[in-house]
Amino acid sequence: MFHTIYVGSTSVCFELENQSPFYAPEPWRAMMDGRIVREGRENVFSLFGLKPGRDYAVTLCSGSREHTLRFTTKDESCAVSVKDFGAKGDGVTVDTTAIQWAVLLLPEDGRLVFPPGTYLTGPIMLKSHMTLELTEGAILKGLTDKAAYPVIPAGMIDMDGDDEVRFGTFEGQPKSMYASLITAEYAEDIRVIGPGRVDGDAQNGIWWQTFQQDPIARPRLLFFNACNGVTVHGIDAANSPSWQLHPYKCWNMAFYDVSVSAPKDSPNTDALDPESCDGVDIVGCRFSVGDDCIAIKSGKLGPEAEAHWPAIQHTIRNCMMAFGHGAIVLGSEISGGIKALSVSQCLFRQTDRGLRIKTRRGRGRECDIDGISFDNIRMEGVLTPIVMNMWYRCVDPDGDSDYVQNRNPVPVDDRTPRLGSFRFSNMECVDAQVAACYCDGLPEQPIESVTLENVRVRFAEDARPGVPSMFTNAPARCRLGLWFENVRSVRLKHVIVEGQAGEALLTRGVEEIITE
Repeated sequence: MFHTIYVGSTSVCFELENQSPFYAPEPWRAMMDGRIVREGRENVFSLFGLKPGRDYAVTLCSGSREHTLRFTTKDESCAVSVKDFGAKGDGVTVDTTAIQWAVLLLPEDGRLVFPPGTYLTGPIMLKSHMTLELTEGAILKGLTDKAAYPVIPAGMIDMDGDDEVRFGTFEGQPKSMYASLITAEYAEDIRVIGPGRVDGDAQNGIWWQTFQQDPIARPRLLFFNACNGVTVHGIDAANSPSWQLHPYKCWNMAFYDVSVSAPKDSPNTDALDPESCDGVDIVGCRFSVGDDCIAIKSGKLGPEAEAHWPAIQHTIRNCMMAFGHGAIVLGSEISGGIKALSVSQCLFRQTDRGLRIKTRRGRGRECDIDGISFDNIRMEGVLTPIVMNMWYRCVDPDGDSDYVQNRNPVPVDDRTPRLGSFRFSNMECVDAQVAACYCDGLPEQPIESVTLENVRVRFAEDARPGVPSMFTNAPARCRLGLWFENVRSVRLKHVIVEGQAGEALLTRGVEEIITE
């Protein structure tokens, strides 16, 4: 009936076992020691404030059914309050120094606790083998003064060799950047847990107003570089100067029951952008931001055409995305490729697109995207549920060049990206507006295969026109059906499109169409 997906020293995260996207079919309540400790409808929920090294039993009651689950919290070396190191948490005092000293002095496997309060701070650097806990009512709030954010260099040459040690990055390339509010580099075994809040407060600073004028990349809210074994559980993240949660070249990452928000008009405030990571679990999270909700990336070829790490083995499950440009986005910085992405039991609400792939000529032959599956997805008011765009118009210097945008075939070479196999099954999309599906491959390198099975798309009666796919001179569409251009194989089984204008299926340059 339910199981644990994370057990820490003071918190636990549960997942209900059903097939319903994000919400359970019936309300539930969780009982512990004869009292209700949580109740709701979400498929994923958490408990906080537990004791380390203790045995617990939680009973979940839903309708006439109940099930009891037993678990044991992890041990830890100690727990200390950040206030004992001089942090005030009064919303007035700058607590940066006190917080950083607390982190540095914390014993291995210790937990640094933030009691209720508002802690004004600049960037904080975490270390290995620690837990940072924001209790209920605790807010870690970023200073709005740019001078409070040190600049992290893009990289430095190893003094004992010729290799570069990378520190800073943004949008797929090495770049000096302002330090993020919470940062960890070359570390392991870190936990950032809630239920408190990390707030960048960017709306009260200059980050969103001057982001295109500064050669140094804006801070993120949480940034992890080359880290192993990081878990972010239960926090409420908001109002980052740019991308909110950004793991870069990390492995064994997990984001459980996290909430990320920013105003709909805030620039580049992607919720979660795992870049060139190996093994990322995103489960039970809620995203509502001004840009993409989840954008999976793997670097971008620059003038030196350096190699990039692929993004592999990512799982996204039981999440809700709202009001972003795209719910699940691949790219556009994906020169290292993406392999083995599974998205299931998710709810998308009023995003511009559901799945959105952004690539183009010039991303390189290592930009190989393959093994992508979406299953058991519900979309409500999503303008275009599926978009695959190999002509993406981006802000790169050559983004509008004839090489990138010319619709005539060019030779396949080291600059040519590839889109492999994609499968969409058991999807219900209501109140779509622009297009049901828009897949637009390259004539010299068509998309390999797109399979839709048990998919239903219904257009809104008051649908308005829009651009389903961003490329140069892209025409506006309204209630366009399934559009496939330059795709080798299209397989449609039990696919229904309702309320479209014109034919439900439109193809150009498709080698094989199989319908059932």
